[in-house]
Amino acid sequence: MLAKPRPLDRIGNVDDGIAAKAAGLDALYGHLKPIEIIERSARELFLDEIAAVSSFGADSAVLLHMIAKIDRTLPVIFLDTGKHFEETLGYRDALAADFGLTNIRVIKPEEAALERIDPTGNLHQSNTDACCDVRKVEPLARGVAPFRAWLTGRKRFQAATRAALPVFEAVGPRIRINPLAHWTTSDQADYMRAHALRENPLVAYGYLSIGCFPCTQPVQPGEDARSGRWAGHAKTECGIHLSGLEKSLTDASL
Repeated sequence: MLAKPRPLDRIGNVDDGIAAKAAGLDALYGHLKPIEIIERSARELFLDEIAAVSSFGADSAVLLHMIAKIDRTLPVIFLDTGKHFEETLGYRDALAADFGLTNIRVIKPEEAALERIDPTGNLHQSNTDACCDVRKVEPLARGVAPFRAWLTGRKRFQAATRAALPVFEAVGPRIRINPLAHWTTSDQADYMRAHALRENPLVAYGYLSIGCFPCTQPVQPGEDARSGRWAGHAKTECGIHLSGLEKSLTDASL
């Protein structure tokens, strides 16, 4: 049984801003078990104003399985960039069926934006940041716009850039929740095994972090899970977890 929650609007003063509220939530609830964080967030803190965002990639099954235990109707946003592996699209449909998820929301890039910015579909070859902006950042900003918060499956072990990842964090005027932030690779593997969860088929071929097919390759032994993303480039994140999304959400709220 979860302890009685403190309403979100009582965490800090209204003038403290969303960053202070996120920090307050992290201090109060960041130590809870992942499924308790999900339950608290979905049933008490944000009610019908929360969604999940899933890539249906290498580590996605755990978060989605936990969500299904709490609320199978909770919106799950999937960014269909037009560049996914066929295996990922099949995995999305298979997991939704496995877990009985009934509210998968597929968000795509704006056709007009693609025609203007990436008419040949080859923008990733010359400007990966611009490609991610039009295919991921802008669509995600649209996808999460109706919600006050969203859940992700990000974890600290996935990359050095995520080593200090909090459970609750501010993104513009909204809050992003990372219930599995503190989990280790062993935690992930143990949960997958205990619940007999299916993996994305690409994991068997060494893809430990899975994004769009032109910019994803298998991970070499000893490398972190995200080293196969944009290999050979300084880029380590697509932008949906960086300042680009925050700016888009902030601009949209003005």
